[in-house]
Amino acid sequence: MTLTFKDRKDRTSIPITPIEKAVFAAWLKKEPAAMRAWVETSGFTAEEGRVSLVPDSKGRLADVLVGVKSQGDLWGLAGLPERLPPGNYWLDARMESRADATHAAIGWALACYGFDRYKKPRAKPWPTLVWPDNCDKGLVARTANAAFLARDLINTPSADMGPAELADAAAKVARKHRAKITVTVGDRLLKTGYPTVHAVGRASAREPRLIDVTWGNPKAPKVTLVGKGVCFDSGGLDLKPSSGMLRMKKDMAGGALMLALADMIMDAKLPIRLRVLVPAVENSVSGNAMRPLDVIKTRKGITVEVGNTDAEGRLILCDALAAADEDKPALILDAATLTGAARVAVGAELVALFANDDRLAGELLRHGSAEGDPMWRMPLWKGYRAMIDSKVADVNNVSDGPQAGAITAALYLNEFVSAATPWAHLDLYAWNDRARPGRPQGGEAQAIRAVYAMIAERFGTAAVQPRRR
Repeated sequence: MTLTFKDRKDRTSIPITPIEKAVFAAWLKKEPAAMRAWVETSGFTAEEGRVSLVPDSKGRLADVLVGVKSQGDLWGLAGLPERLPPGNYWLDARMESRADATHAAIGWALACYGFDRYKKPRAKPWPTLVWPDNCDKGLVARTANAAFLARDLINTPSADMGPAELADAAAKVARKHRAKITVTVGDRLLKTGYPTVHAVGRASAREPRLIDVTWGNPKAPKVTLVGKGVCFDSGGLDLKPSSGMLRMKKDMAGGALMLALADMIMDAKLPIRLRVLVPAVENSVSGNAMRPLDVIKTRKGITVEVGNTDAEGRLILCDALAAADEDKPALILDAATLTGAARVAVGAELVALFANDDRLAGELLRHGSAEGDPMWRMPLWKGYRAMIDSKVADVNNVSDGPQAGAITAALYLNEFVSAATPWAHLDLYAWNDRARPGRPQGGEAQAIRAVYAMIAERFGTAAVQPRRR
């Protein structure tokens, strides 16, 4: 996947004019009679997302009008690449800030994506856009490349994206940035203190593994990213119905997103000590599969009763979170396609955010809003902790009833992180059920833009300037 930009406009470049509904009438009054006549004839009124292709006197494309919410709207140009004929275009607009220009370019870039591993590549070339004035080209490139990486990993069927292949993808990212990677496989997980990762993945012919990437100055602030890497989830002995298994190739999206985010961080050379932990497993059924009501002793020493083998994500995450917490980092973030309850609560387009730190939650919400990468904070309601009590172990991996499923899952993970460690848990969908501008149907890189912006701001780099609205 290559970025569809060029450095400067030429005589063949066609202007794209983004127009806000609020200023449409004033803009039209200043236009020549021919433009006013075309707008009236075509019925263009600058409604958000509406496009009008304006011809010249010889019937050639002379201008592109597009209705936008604002000049710097991330998705304002994202509907254009699929709709425009091949050619060179430039943005005929004055952006208020560097961030606005950068966001416009990111929206264009994210729209020029297609997953073509198993079919012929797109025959028609994408249109190209002249880089908007004052645009942060580096941020656009790293954002688009990371999003494409995450989308590709999530879209790949499980037959070609098992634990080994996910580890290979992590190794490729590590080599790109000269990071260190360690992959612990199979029974060695028991020897190195990852019993729940082993318990979930042992039933598969594809051995479980713990991916551990480190990068950066050891003396810099430590930031650890943890991503759920369930490469396919059958539900285990508590087997899912066929409808529940349909999209389980995407159950490794948390791991994919954290690798993509790590790629952004390392590309920008943010001044942190980065660690990425991805427990990668396939939750399968066989004679040695973990059973309901089994009890497992976790890395942290907490014993967990397996109330349901289909609540496997929190099991593999708990050992990884415990390992992350041992380093006493300045920040831990985990991402997981963890619960259907979160989707019932906030739907597919919002990330359910849980955090033990109000400042961290506030920063993530602010950047999520600014970056068009929205989150909604959910409570770590301690009153529900009793719902995951066990009569035979320290904790159960599921609650004793159907209510508050996303909250009780977060409370389970909370057991494995010290109260003094700022921690956020992102329960996300990572998939577009329907296509929207810049967001084709399929795997989606939710949360990485917001989290990257938060980390860049918090740890003292000028790579990102937060947008204020």
